[in-house]
Amino acid sequence: MMNIECSSELNEQPQMLPPPPGTFIDREELIQHVGEFAVSQGYVVTIKQSKRDKVVVLGCDRGGVYRNRRKPIDESAAECIRRRRTGSRLTNCPFEVVGKKDDVLWVLTVKNGTHNHEPLKDIAEHPSARRFSEKEVLLIKEMTEAGLKPRQILKRLRQSNPDLLSTPKHVYNVKAKLRQGNMSVRNYKSLKPQKSAVRNNYLSVMEPSWRQHNPPRVPNLIGGRFVDSQSFASIDVINPATQEVVSQVPLTTNEEFRAAVFAAKRAFPSWRNTPSTIRQRIMFKFQELIRRDIDKLAMNITNEHGKALKDAYDDVLCGLEVVEHACGLANLQIGEFVSNISNGVDSYSIREPLGVCAGICPFEFPAMIPLWMFSTAVTCGNTFILKPSEKDPGAAVMLAELAVEAGLPNGVLNIVHGSNEIISTICDDDDIKAVSFVGPSTAGSYVYSRASAKGKRVQCNFGAKNHAVVMPDASMDTTLNALVTAGFGGAGQKRMSLSTVVFVGGLTPWEDKLVERAKALRVQPGTEPDTDIGPVISKQAKELICRLIQSSVDSGAKLVVDGRNILPTQAEAAFSSATNPLSLPHFLHEGKFNYSPHSFTT
Repeated sequence: MMNIECSSELNEQPQMLPPPPGTFIDREELIQHVGEFAVSQGYVVTIKQSKRDKVVVLGCDRGGVYRNRRKPIDESAAECIRRRRTGSRLTNCPFEVVGKKDDVLWVLTVKNGTHNHEPLKDIAEHPSARRFSEKEVLLIKEMTEAGLKPRQILKRLRQSNPDLLSTPKHVYNVKAKLRQGNMSVRNYKSLKPQKSAVRNNYLSVMEPSWRQHNPPRVPNLIGGRFVDSQSFASIDVINPATQEVVSQVPLTTNEEFRAAVFAAKRAFPSWRNTPSTIRQRIMFKFQELIRRDIDKLAMNITNEHGKALKDAYDDVLCGLEVVEHACGLANLQIGEFVSNISNGVDSYSIREPLGVCAGICPFEFPAMIPLWMFSTAVTCGNTFILKPSEKDPGAAVMLAELAVEAGLPNGVLNIVHGSNEIISTICDDDDIKAVSFVGPSTAGSYVYSRASAKGKRVQCNFGAKNHAVVMPDASMDTTLNALVTAGFGGAGQKRMSLSTVVFVGGLTPWEDKLVERAKALRVQPGTEPDTDIGPVISKQAKELICRLIQSSVDSGAKLVVDGRNILPTQAEAAFSSATNPLSLPHFLHEGKFNYSPHSFTT
């Protein structure tokens, strides 16, 4: 009977567990995993050792029992060592886990998962849950040099920080570190619950490294964290109106791409099992956040792409319509069931997510096309790898930030950057089950053939040609407005631009009116509120347009409006220079009105 009572008492005592072993994308994710699990169990974890960022040892920090590692030679030496307390380490709790970098990923193993203390009911009670900040350490140094005692120092620190939980003993320890010349703040920090438990804690701890560059480097999104690429190669993102470098796009390394695919693959099982109503709820929040930040998104598109602000707003709004459609996808994922379709046979069909999908985007619509791709894919239960255009990636990154803020779990959406090499890698990766592409015909044919050869599902949108036929009884004003809007929007840099108009009954009644409308268009930087046409994306794009116009003229085309050397309005004369790619290339010939830059590509 006594044995039974003793065993029941032991069972009632809570047993703290070590964090489950696993594989992680980087060191920070591993530390966050251990810290969050520790908070749930009621103990505090401190980084006890780190060697060249290849191995990190994490142990339980509980209490303050120290043991000297030096063996005394004689009594006087031992007594001196005890006073100095140098080379001591925390040994009262044997708990320890080790993270080691294996190839690209980090592997967590449990070296010793036992604890010799009870869990804390309130983890904030632990003194290590609130250590000194860098500023406080500097203040301790100054007040120590001024002759203040630890209790006096602590009293003054609490005047500016009433929530400070540190004790005079902690001040003594800091003073000992300072005497040794160690000012590293890392030695005074442990995994605090208020930070390790916060989602995406990189934003709450410090300014990310990719924002500290000037110009800023566009980050990758891997496993729910925006991280600066380790690649030294990058591409400048240039404002077409000013020729200033807005940001730099790194060429994602092969290791970073593999980490992004691994994160998406790991997130897929739990995301596909997430109820569709929860996925819808995230999309509802996502579209709310897009409406909140639509001004920022439109301005970023104008600065990177060059299109007028009103076109940039339309870009975002067209993508927002797809997000709104995704909010109702639960009904569209319903399967079918037919009973007794044959004698004793029932037939049913179900819709299931594919797995890891990828999207390759062009520069024409920096917001709309990414929203076309990932919002529908993730709502259906897939995880996604997005490759924005290297010419204007800012809008895609901003949308990803909003998706994470809306509650999209880590790893469901990932972003990588690059050019031809990263596209080939996407097509060849065995873990990617489907690829969506929008872009030029040559690249589209390449993506389709290479990805489909690997057995992937591929959808490619390329090679668009848009024509209009104007009948003799068409309304003059309505038709002219439609032609100008369809052809000049976004400086004609879109595959949906109207490239050819055929006038049934002859061009004569329309030509003068079209020329008048074309000359009235305001060509200036897209940030101006009354802009009709902004700059094309780059100097190379303008040079190509000019060559195509000249080639058409040499072939006998009748040029009635020449926009090759057009200058912006006088109010924006500061932007008009030989390097400014503002252009208005339009010409008439043989009864056809070709006024989109893309009309000269065939």
